[in-house]
Amino acid sequence: MAGDELKTRMTLLARMRNPEDRRAWSEFVELYGPLLFNFCANPGLQRADVEDVVQEALRSIASAIQRFEYDPEKGTFRSWLFTIVRSKMNNHFRKGAKREHGTGRSTVMRMIEETPSDTEEADWDVEYHRHVFKWAAGQVKPKVTEQSWNAFWMTAVEDRDPTEVANELGMGRGAVYVAKSRTIARMRHTIESATGEFAGQWEN
Repeated sequence: MAGDELKTRMTLLARMRNPEDRRAWSEFVELYGPLLFNFCANPGLQRADVEDVVQEALRSIASAIQRFEYDPEKGTFRSWLFTIVRSKMNNHFRKGAKREHGTGRSTVMRMIEETPSDTEEADWDVEYHRHVFKWAAGQVKPKVTEQSWNAFWMTAVEDRDPTEVANELGMGRGAVYVAKSRTIARMRHTIESATGEFAGQWEN
């Protein structure tokens, strides 16, 4: 997908730049807040510390979003998020190390301060996609029939045979394909509107 086309899909990020759209920030926090929280909790921070780091990251995002320009050739939005939250964790551990010399925190701080490894960034990407998919599923599921959702889930996610699914759900094989295709289209639209990234990994 061309860059200009992709930018038009950045609905949520574009809305966040509009000071009159008060719901945009709430939707952003609802979508990305749990992802940031889970990432910060991984190194073993206490809950209060995790909340502090997430709040710092969100404040930075709110301040920087006006200057953020989406250019797939320079980097993705999820990479931008990763850079911000990792930087805030770095700052937190640096401050903690000054207060608590000789504790395990200093070891974790050194790990955080190092340049992110390929594995760390790959793990972030996997968790990001998993989280966004889960969020989108929560958005789309109430908007389709239970039968259509089950047909999509069983064939696209569980990778079950369409004929088997059709028999189990009391549907024609063709109806299963239609339900799967339409639900995938809804999922793609939801993901792309929220993230600005082409959701082409869900093929029908």
